Order: sequence, then C-alpha cells, then structure tokens
Amino acid sequence: MVDKVKTDAVEALAGLLFDGMTIMAGGFGLCGIPENLIAAIREAGTKDLTVISNNCGVDGFGLGILLENHQIKKMVSSYVGENKLFEQLYLSGELELEFNPQGTLAERIRAGGAGIPAFFTRTGYGTLVAEGKETRAFDGEMYVMERGLTADLSIVKAWKADAEGNLIYRKTARNFNPMMATAGKKTVVEVEELVAIGDLDKDAIHTPGIYVDHLVKGAKFEKRIERVTTRPKENLAKEQA
Repeated sequence: MVDKVKTDAVEALAGLLFDGMTIMAGGFGLCGIPENLIAAIREAGTKDLTVISNNCGVDGFGLGILLENHQIKKMVSSYVGENKLFEQLYLSGELELEFNPQGTLAERIRAGGAGIPAFFTRTGYGTLVAEGKETRAFDGEMYVMERGLTADLSIVKAWKADAEGNLIYRKTARNFNPMMATAGKKTVVEVEELVAIGDLDKDAIHTPGIYVDHLVKGAKFEKRIERVTTRPKENLAKEQA
C-alpha cells in the first residue's frame, strides 16, 4: 500500500507546487477550509496562482493570506463580499476574477471531477454571466454552456480519515470539499482525526481514498467564525417574556 500519510503540510505538498498552477481550495466561507495547507503554500511562496474556491477567505485569514502575499493572479469564485483586500486588488486590476453563480461553480467542479467537459444551465442566461458563451434552446427554454473545472492540485479539509485516504466531512465542510477532491490531478487532504484502517463506518465515507494522494493531520485549526450574528440578550429576553 502507498503511504499517503505525511508528517506535516509542507511534506504533503512537496513536489506538487509550481508557479502559474491552478489550485482548488475547499470550504465554504471559513468553514472547512484547509488552513494548514494554505499556510504551507504561503511559506512556499508559489506565485501567479489561479485559485478556484467559493470565496477567498477574509483579510488576514484563509486564502486571504495568499492575497496579502501577492501569490494569487486569478480567482474563480462565487462570493467575494467579506474581503476588502480582494475588492481593492480587483478594482485596481491586480487581480483577475471569473465570477460564477454559486450553484454553477459547484456543478462546474463536480463535472470536471466526473470527466464531463461541459454542460448547459439556465442560470445566468441573459446576464453578464452568459457573455461570450454558447447558448442553446432546449424544450423552449434558453440555456448557457458552462465548462467543467479541473485543477493541478486540490487542497481539501475533512473531519476524519483513515490511512488509505477515505474521508468523512462534517456538516457545512461538505460544501465544495467532496467535489474538489475528485477534480484535482493531485489531491492533498488535511484532517482533524486520523484513524486506523477499518475504523470508519463504510456507509459514512463521503470520499473514497482512491481520490486522495497525500494526507496530513492538521497541526492546529483556528476555525474562525466569519461573521458573528447573535441577538442581544435583552431582545431575546423580551421575546421569551
């Protein structure tokens, strides 16, 4: 059996990084992001990156640290609203952006991992999203053709894994991570818990180990909350009265 388990994020990425590459980075907001692998990419200094991710972290955290270090050339995303630096770099022309409806981005990644080169969707027809793309009528409705997405490297965060790379994700971390694991030429995963082969419930496995090349137990997880939205206690007390 190939030894997929590496000692740290740096070893897990060894030999896989190069300038100008395309990287898929899992997660949704700041939930389920591969924090340790992102930090290792920053340390490596790999530049001119095209990054495919739902969003680009926040200022000073997640993929935001790669923006700060001027390592990202282009983002393929669906949401960019929590990152002021992203806005500044885009408006100044220093950062390219390929904007996607969120469901379309997810399906483009899923299609790429499934070997589907393109598909048609109604989402975006008649808007800026459809400019320059093939359109076609099906059953009296107009559709836009979208290309499947693949990457040189997918960096993924999972909750549990065994040494064969079988993965279980937890709750919101299942957004984007599972399909990205299938769409990279190489897939590197960081996990919170590493268990013995056979310890995972086979019916609970979300990503089979065949998709995983390298695996590392994360050194630490900050798990920031992107935006805390709680009601003041006095308002809650009034509602309960």
